[in-house]
Amino acid sequence: RISCLHLMYISVVISGTLAAFQVYYGDGGIVSPTFVTIVLPVVNGLATSMALETAILRYGSSNLALPEAFKTAMGMSFISMVSMEIAMEITDYALTGGMQMQAWVIAPMLLMGFVTPLPFNYWRLKKYG
Repeated sequence: RISCLHLMYISVVISGTLAAFQVYYGDGGIVSPTFVTIVLPVVNGLATSMALETAILRYGSSNLALPEAFKTAMGMSFISMVSMEIAMEITDYALTGGMQMQAWVIAPMLLMGFVTPLPFNYWRLKKYG
């Protein structure tokens, strides 16, 4: 379940990141390509996932208080989110020969981002039910 949520949110986040990459990178761009292609996707992914999971825990069947929902979201998936983002960045680098953020590499990045946190998520589900 958590990995499926990650796959859905990362699709939206990558679209936004690619749009930002097109707007801000290039001649006369206001940020460097390293910032755009490494830092921005990771920050976007983490922020979006935390918002989504906190909202689900707050307004879903758990109905947790907002601080408790945020703390629970941080505890249950932060490591898997970071590993997913790193796997996606490595896949981009390996397939394009650099941090080029080309459209054709999105599908392999999503696949690696989905597969990488599965062992950790499985362990957490087994350990904590």
